[in-house]
Amino acid sequence: MAPVRHPFPRRDVTTDDAGRVLNWARNAELAPAGSLVSATSEAEVSALLASRPGRVRVVGNRMSSGRLLAPVAGEVLLDVVGLRGLLARGDDWATFAGGTTMQEVYDVLAEHGRELPASPGVIAEQTLAGALATGTHGQGLQQSSIGDTVLSMRLVLADGTVEDFDADHPWFGALQLGLGSLGVVTAVTLRTVPGRILTCAKGASSAATLESDVVAWNRDHEMSKAWWFPEDERVHVWTAREATGAEVEEHRAGGGQLVERTERSTAMNEAVDAALAHMRADTRIVDSQGKPFRTVTRFKDFSDVTGDVYQVFMRGIATPQINVEIGVPLERAAAVVAELRAWYERTNPHLHYPIILRATGPSRAWLSPSHGQDTLYFGFVVYYAEDGSLSAEGAEFLVEVEKLLAAHGGRPHWGKYFDPDLYDWRSLYPRFEEFAAVRDALDPERVFLNAFTDRLFARSPVGAAA
Repeated sequence: MAPVRHPFPRRDVTTDDAGRVLNWARNAELAPAGSLVSATSEAEVSALLASRPGRVRVVGNRMSSGRLLAPVAGEVLLDVVGLRGLLARGDDWATFAGGTTMQEVYDVLAEHGRELPASPGVIAEQTLAGALATGTHGQGLQQSSIGDTVLSMRLVLADGTVEDFDADHPWFGALQLGLGSLGVVTAVTLRTVPGRILTCAKGASSAATLESDVVAWNRDHEMSKAWWFPEDERVHVWTAREATGAEVEEHRAGGGQLVERTERSTAMNEAVDAALAHMRADTRIVDSQGKPFRTVTRFKDFSDVTGDVYQVFMRGIATPQINVEIGVPLERAAAVVAELRAWYERTNPHLHYPIILRATGPSRAWLSPSHGQDTLYFGFVVYYAEDGSLSAEGAEFLVEVEKLLAAHGGRPHWGKYFDPDLYDWRSLYPRFEEFAAVRDALDPERVFLNAFTDRLFARSPVGAAA
């Protein structure tokens, strides 16, 4: 590939915040430390907004890229992680405070033998409100994003008033993925279903038939996830099913911990070793057991596992990275895989982590990348080097591959990295104008917007929502 000047930020590897509030990856400054205000109750949030302090940006555990919290002098950064915990529970629902981490949500549900009717994302440190704001999703065509499990939510609006919205509200599709631009989410009621034990079969195959395989895996199994190693033309695939009675008993006998089979496969070891060689050269991380390396070495000597949905799929290792994830219509998946393969063979780009493939069913959220359609998400990761820099070749790969997917009608994950100039939002999202109108109706003074969302929601001719 010809050299490309990449847009990704360098990571601050110092231990001194120097009066700044940084995001979790330390690659984006969110605000001066003096701008950060913490709230531990809905009443405190309401009082802050009623006093009209100017623009307000809401922050949780700071796991996103930072774009949705782009700093502007004089704004308030409102930390809501103190609003957390289970607020109420029924037979098939549970209400949590917006600042509750997803790990706590899952732990509480598991204690009561329940789960969400949506597969979890891989990282559990994010807050519930943050997961909804950015469209966090798992895998499986029979479900969609976490936002699609929401029955109702409670918001403090820009003027300090509090309002409840349920799934019958005409604006609910906007609230399910609001980009933090509609109000402060203080409580969320989620639909729950009986918890189950799953067995996840792990396999390895040639990527020669990936175009058809990736669709079949997702059509034939309730949940599926795959990692494509293009350099070796190998694919590591997980497919999950409900566990048999004997497998459930084995899980119970082990104290409810994840069961890993003793039969192990070395089928991915060669591809993993090649990826690790690239990663070591790119990151120059001295610790061979460092987090980036562990995200790949777990594919070596793999075995089938049995556990609940969170034990099986919530296996992410949080480590600073640039993560680009683009959802394309599932009907276009085969064509995109074929084009990616041809492009890879033609350009021999550099990457040190496999391409992640996850599918979901249609989402009701108006701004979800899977809104209205079965969607295959293509995920691309480049880890930071020890000194906070990025591999130039890896960054160039991300730039070019995003262009390819955007040309296929791809929709980017809002909480990850993307080039906004590649997308015509109004044509990508049929209800974009309706969202913008709802946004203006709930926050006419644009209190919850920032530099990025100002541009995204430039005043449209549609007018206020009905």
